[in-house]
Amino acid sequence: MAKLIYVTNVSLDGYIEDEDGRFDWTPPDDEYLAFMTDLLRPVGTYLYGRRLYESMSLWETSPALAEQSKLTADFADVWQAADKVVYSTTLDATSTARTRLETSFDPASVRAMKASATSDLTVGGAHLAAQAFQAGLIDECHLLIHPILVGGGKPGLPSAIRVGLELLSNRRLSNGVASLHYRIRT
Repeated sequence: MAKLIYVTNVSLDGYIEDEDGRFDWTPPDDEYLAFMTDLLRPVGTYLYGRRLYESMSLWETSPALAEQSKLTADFADVWQAADKVVYSTTLDATSTARTRLETSFDPASVRAMKASATSDLTVGGAHLAAQAFQAGLIDECHLLIHPILVGGGKPGLPSAIRVGLELLSNRRLSNGVASLHYRIRT
């Protein structure tokens, strides 16, 4: 069975966006981009909320982004190679290939995806991840903690839920980002 992995960037105080909805405090440098590319390379399917999907879709819909360097081209190739499932009640269509639109998050459907997948899946977007946590679907968390306090905004992890974690690995990137990889304890 494939794993469902929550991958997210968070500020040191635990937010994925500041109070204005911005996440411009997470600009990738070359080491970070190479790290993320390697992290996502084995993933077969990305589960996204609408806002994160719209941000990430630029890796396919804006060719100039991929043409910036070999690293950006590699990341774009990895991103485009995976299937995407976007959960949204406001989107009518998606702008990328290999993308399916769902109007609601169905835990049974995600369990079936995990059971039949030959590669791991990731979930992105705090609201979507919270639903997956609540349904007991998350197997691992990969938190990329950026060295900044944003003081408020959208929390990266759900509240009102208790989940035990086991640290699998950690790595410090040269830009101060701490990568923490956890397995959910059952």
